[in-house]
Amino acid sequence: MDPKIVGLIVVVALVAVVAGIMISRKRQAERLRETFGAEYDREVEAAGGSRSKAQAELLKREDRIEKLDIRPLPPEERKAFLADWQQVQAGFVDDPEKSIAMADALVGDVMKARGYPVADFDQRAADISVEHPQLVSNYRAAHEIAARHRQGKAGTEDLRAAFVGYRSLFDELLGTEANEPVH
Repeated sequence: MDPKIVGLIVVVALVAVVAGIMISRKRQAERLRETFGAEYDREVEAAGGSRSKAQAELLKREDRIEKLDIRPLPPEERKAFLADWQQVQAGFVDDPEKSIAMADALVGDVMKARGYPVADFDQRAADISVEHPQLVSNYRAAHEIAARHRQGKAGTEDLRAAFVGYRSLFDELLGTEANEPVH
């Protein structure tokens, strides 16, 4: 076979491989952007603007969650958590700060019961971002407000916003049906 033809075939094959890799990366980036939404942008910012580093982190999160045994709660456990939430919510008017702390702890308890590791807040938020990307920003905001309040830098209205953030994540983690009274 003519060496020129062999060379041309090799070049065409290399171009096809490179094009395939680029298309695959672009599709992956689009999927991550679509899946994670605002969390994608937050991770790009945290990675100093590097989309490739952000995408690598998000893929790492997906792999981590895939290896965990995340499971729905049995009905009895759901009912117990719902009852606990109703007590936490009822106490908000009299003691918002205590209710926020209890709401944070209860969200952690639900996560643990479902199979999420709950070692530290950053890891919990990263784990939640995989299956609940629309709610992780609420969770982060609620946690931030609670921390600011402990420093005397957040008021009751801020605590109310934090409580709503915790509640939305609690509902989602619990798998609360739309017709089931929780609030």
